[in-house]
Amino acid sequence: MSNKSWWEPSDGEDTVSEKFLRKTRESPLVPIGLGGFLVVAAYGIYRLKARGSTKMSIHLIHTRVAAQACAVGAIMLGAVYTMYRDFSKRMAQDSGEK
Repeated sequence: MSNKSWWEPSDGEDTVSEKFLRKTRESPLVPIGLGGFLVVAAYGIYRLKARGSTKMSIHLIHTRVAAQACAVGAIMLGAVYTMYRDFSKRMAQDSGEK
């Protein structure tokens, strides 16, 4: 007797997958940065046993910094791409008006 349709979006709302795909089209480098973050974090966990004489805290700090660098780098590349795209549109509009 439970209502299993409570999680479905309304008629005007997007589903989670539709929203994710729309956001990916708007900024394609963010999922790439998230993927890089996950790859570096997984590699850091994998290398945990073979860290040698390195302290655990130092290993975790290096892994965290590398993972954050992937995410921040992708965000920065996405921002530069967006600025370039907007600049190109503006220049095309300006040259069309003259």
